[in-house]
Formats: sequence, C-alpha cells, structure tokens
Amino acid sequence: MHRVRSFLSRRTLPMDMNVIQASKGERHMANFASAVVPDLLPRDELLQRLHGVASTGRLQSGLRALTDYVGASHYLLARCDLLQESGLDFIVSSDWPFDLVRDIANDLVRGYARSTELEKCMQVFQPNFALLPDSAEVPDGASRQYCSVTFNVGRSRLSLMFLFGEGFILSPERLRDVGLLAGYVASFLRCGGTKVDRDFELTDRELECLFWIAEGKTSDEIAMILGISRNTINNYITSVMRKTATKTRSEAIAFAVRNNLV
Repeated sequence: MHRVRSFLSRRTLPMDMNVIQASKGERHMANFASAVVPDLLPRDELLQRLHGVASTGRLQSGLRALTDYVGASHYLLARCDLLQESGLDFIVSSDWPFDLVRDIANDLVRGYARSTELEKCMQVFQPNFALLPDSAEVPDGASRQYCSVTFNVGRSRLSLMFLFGEGFILSPERLRDVGLLAGYVASFLRCGGTKVDRDFELTDRELECLFWIAEGKTSDEIAMILGISRNTINNYITSVMRKTATKTRSEAIAFAVRNNLV
C-alpha cells in the first residue's frame, strides 16, 4: 500500500503496525489484543441494501450501509474538486457533527492545495489516514484518527471519510470494496452534480490556453496563435491554475489530462 501524503491533512499518518498487519486478511484481525471486532455487515447484505438505494435514490441510506460494512461510526462524503471554493459547498452528505465539519474544512482545503497532481492520482482507492485538528471535538468513543477513500465519478473526484471507534482496525479489503461501491452509488445518484459538466468553470479562452500549454507552446507562441498579448495569456494561465488548484504548468497539464479537458 503506497505511503502517499493524504490531500486531507499535512498531519497524515503512516498506517500503524496494526493496520498494516490487518492487510494480511480479515481472518487475522481478532489476533490483535487492541482490535475491536464488531459484527460487520456481510457483503451480500451490503449489496442488497445498495440495490434498495438504487431504487429509492436515498444517498444517506447507501452511505450508512457502506459505513456499517467497514465498521465505522460516521461518514462524510466530499467533492474534492470543489474544495477550493468558499463555504462548505464541497460537502455532499455527512452525519459528522456540524461543528466538527466546520473545524476540519480549512484543513481539507489547505491539504488539497498542497498535494501534487501525481499524489492526487495515486490516492485513488488507497485508504489514507489522518488526524483531526487538535481543537476539534470528536463524538464520544471516536478516534481522533480518520480514514478517507478517494474515487472518481466522471470528471468529479470524491472522498468518503470515516470516523471509527478507538482501537478498531479497519480492514483494507473492505475499504477497497467501499471505494468501488461508493463510486457506483455516487455515479448512479449523480453526486457529481451539474458542476461535472462545466469544465470546472474554465472559460473558452482558458481552455484554449490549457490546450496549447499541453501542446508544449510557450506564452509568446500562444499569444501569436490567439492574437492577444503575452500578458493576457499569462493572466489566463494564472486563472487556470487558481481554479484547478495547481501550482505549475506541468500540474495544470496533468490535471487537464486526468479530467479529459484536453
């Protein structure tokens, strides 16, 4: 399992020894004295519940089923591609206490902005563990460590975050299942929303500049192609990097390729 820095927090933790050992299989989980092993939702029952969600369209029921399947206590589904926007609009659905969501929001935004495009790509379906802010008040019995699983729905990137009890070992096998099934549920219920089709609010000119950057053109060459000044081209490129939360032209190109913008 890759030890990649989570986009969610600069205080991301490497998996502790118990979690690493748990990757050997769920049948070994009960061998650890520190493990809390509740009765987990069987996979067949999970699939039945998700089938019901598909017919009713109740996202919260599907997220609760996935939460029960991994043995977590609370879930939060977020749109990673909207983290750079103001407010809490990036939250799709959550049963975390509101104050906790508000406390963690700034950490999520800062952590996502620090991540490179390569790190964001490598995080897909890889469980990441991080700590809640010291000032955050967690629910009774919950660990300050939380787990996130990231997945794509079309051009949108989402992350399903779990709170779990102190001493509980999350199963990597079940987390991988959840990543795949959460992607299915979110896709079926169109959790990407209408913003999936807006090309991340890039204007036509910004998309043109992004295309020519990907073709290896310099600002002077793009200015000549489009018939506008070099300074205007640089302003468009700066706007592209701001909207896509990238730091360099190379990262902007990687973002564009990953999201089928060029």
